[in-house]
Amino acid sequence: MKGKTIDYSRTVISQVMLPSEANPAGNVHGGEIMKMMDNAAFVVAVKHCRTNVVTARVDELEFHQPIFVGQLVTCHAHLVFVGRSSMEVSVTVEVEDLKVDKPPQRALTAYFTMVALDENGKPCEVPRLLLKDEKERAAFEEGKRRYEAHKQSRQRS
Repeated sequence: MKGKTIDYSRTVISQVMLPSEANPAGNVHGGEIMKMMDNAAFVVAVKHCRTNVVTARVDELEFHQPIFVGQLVTCHAHLVFVGRSSMEVSVTVEVEDLKVDKPPQRALTAYFTMVALDENGKPCEVPRLLLKDEKERAAFEEGKRRYEAHKQSRQRS
């Protein structure tokens, strides 16, 4: 099976936050942002393997700052690690107040593990990840470490 680069499936999704996505004080619900992040991870994984995928795990989800109604939220997502049937996608969320001339700020980060499924709903093999530089290789090794640690944890349970 041929490989694909990280850039091949890299995805950016943006959306202005609406009142229906927030509490009465105007704070956007964390679940709304997590859903957006999951969608971005889904797009990256499907573009890489061109088959259905499901979310298997979310690691290291961190909220760095609140998001409010009217702000622009942008999810940046890309592959970090690819196993036999699973793919780890790094998702970073930036928030920007469109009424103020300031750069976007990091709001959330997480790693999503997506599993490729065949037409029978069974895990299937995905293309390997072609790494082009030392930064990508280091991120891949970190993703592999997280994958193996989680696999060992499951086996102990």
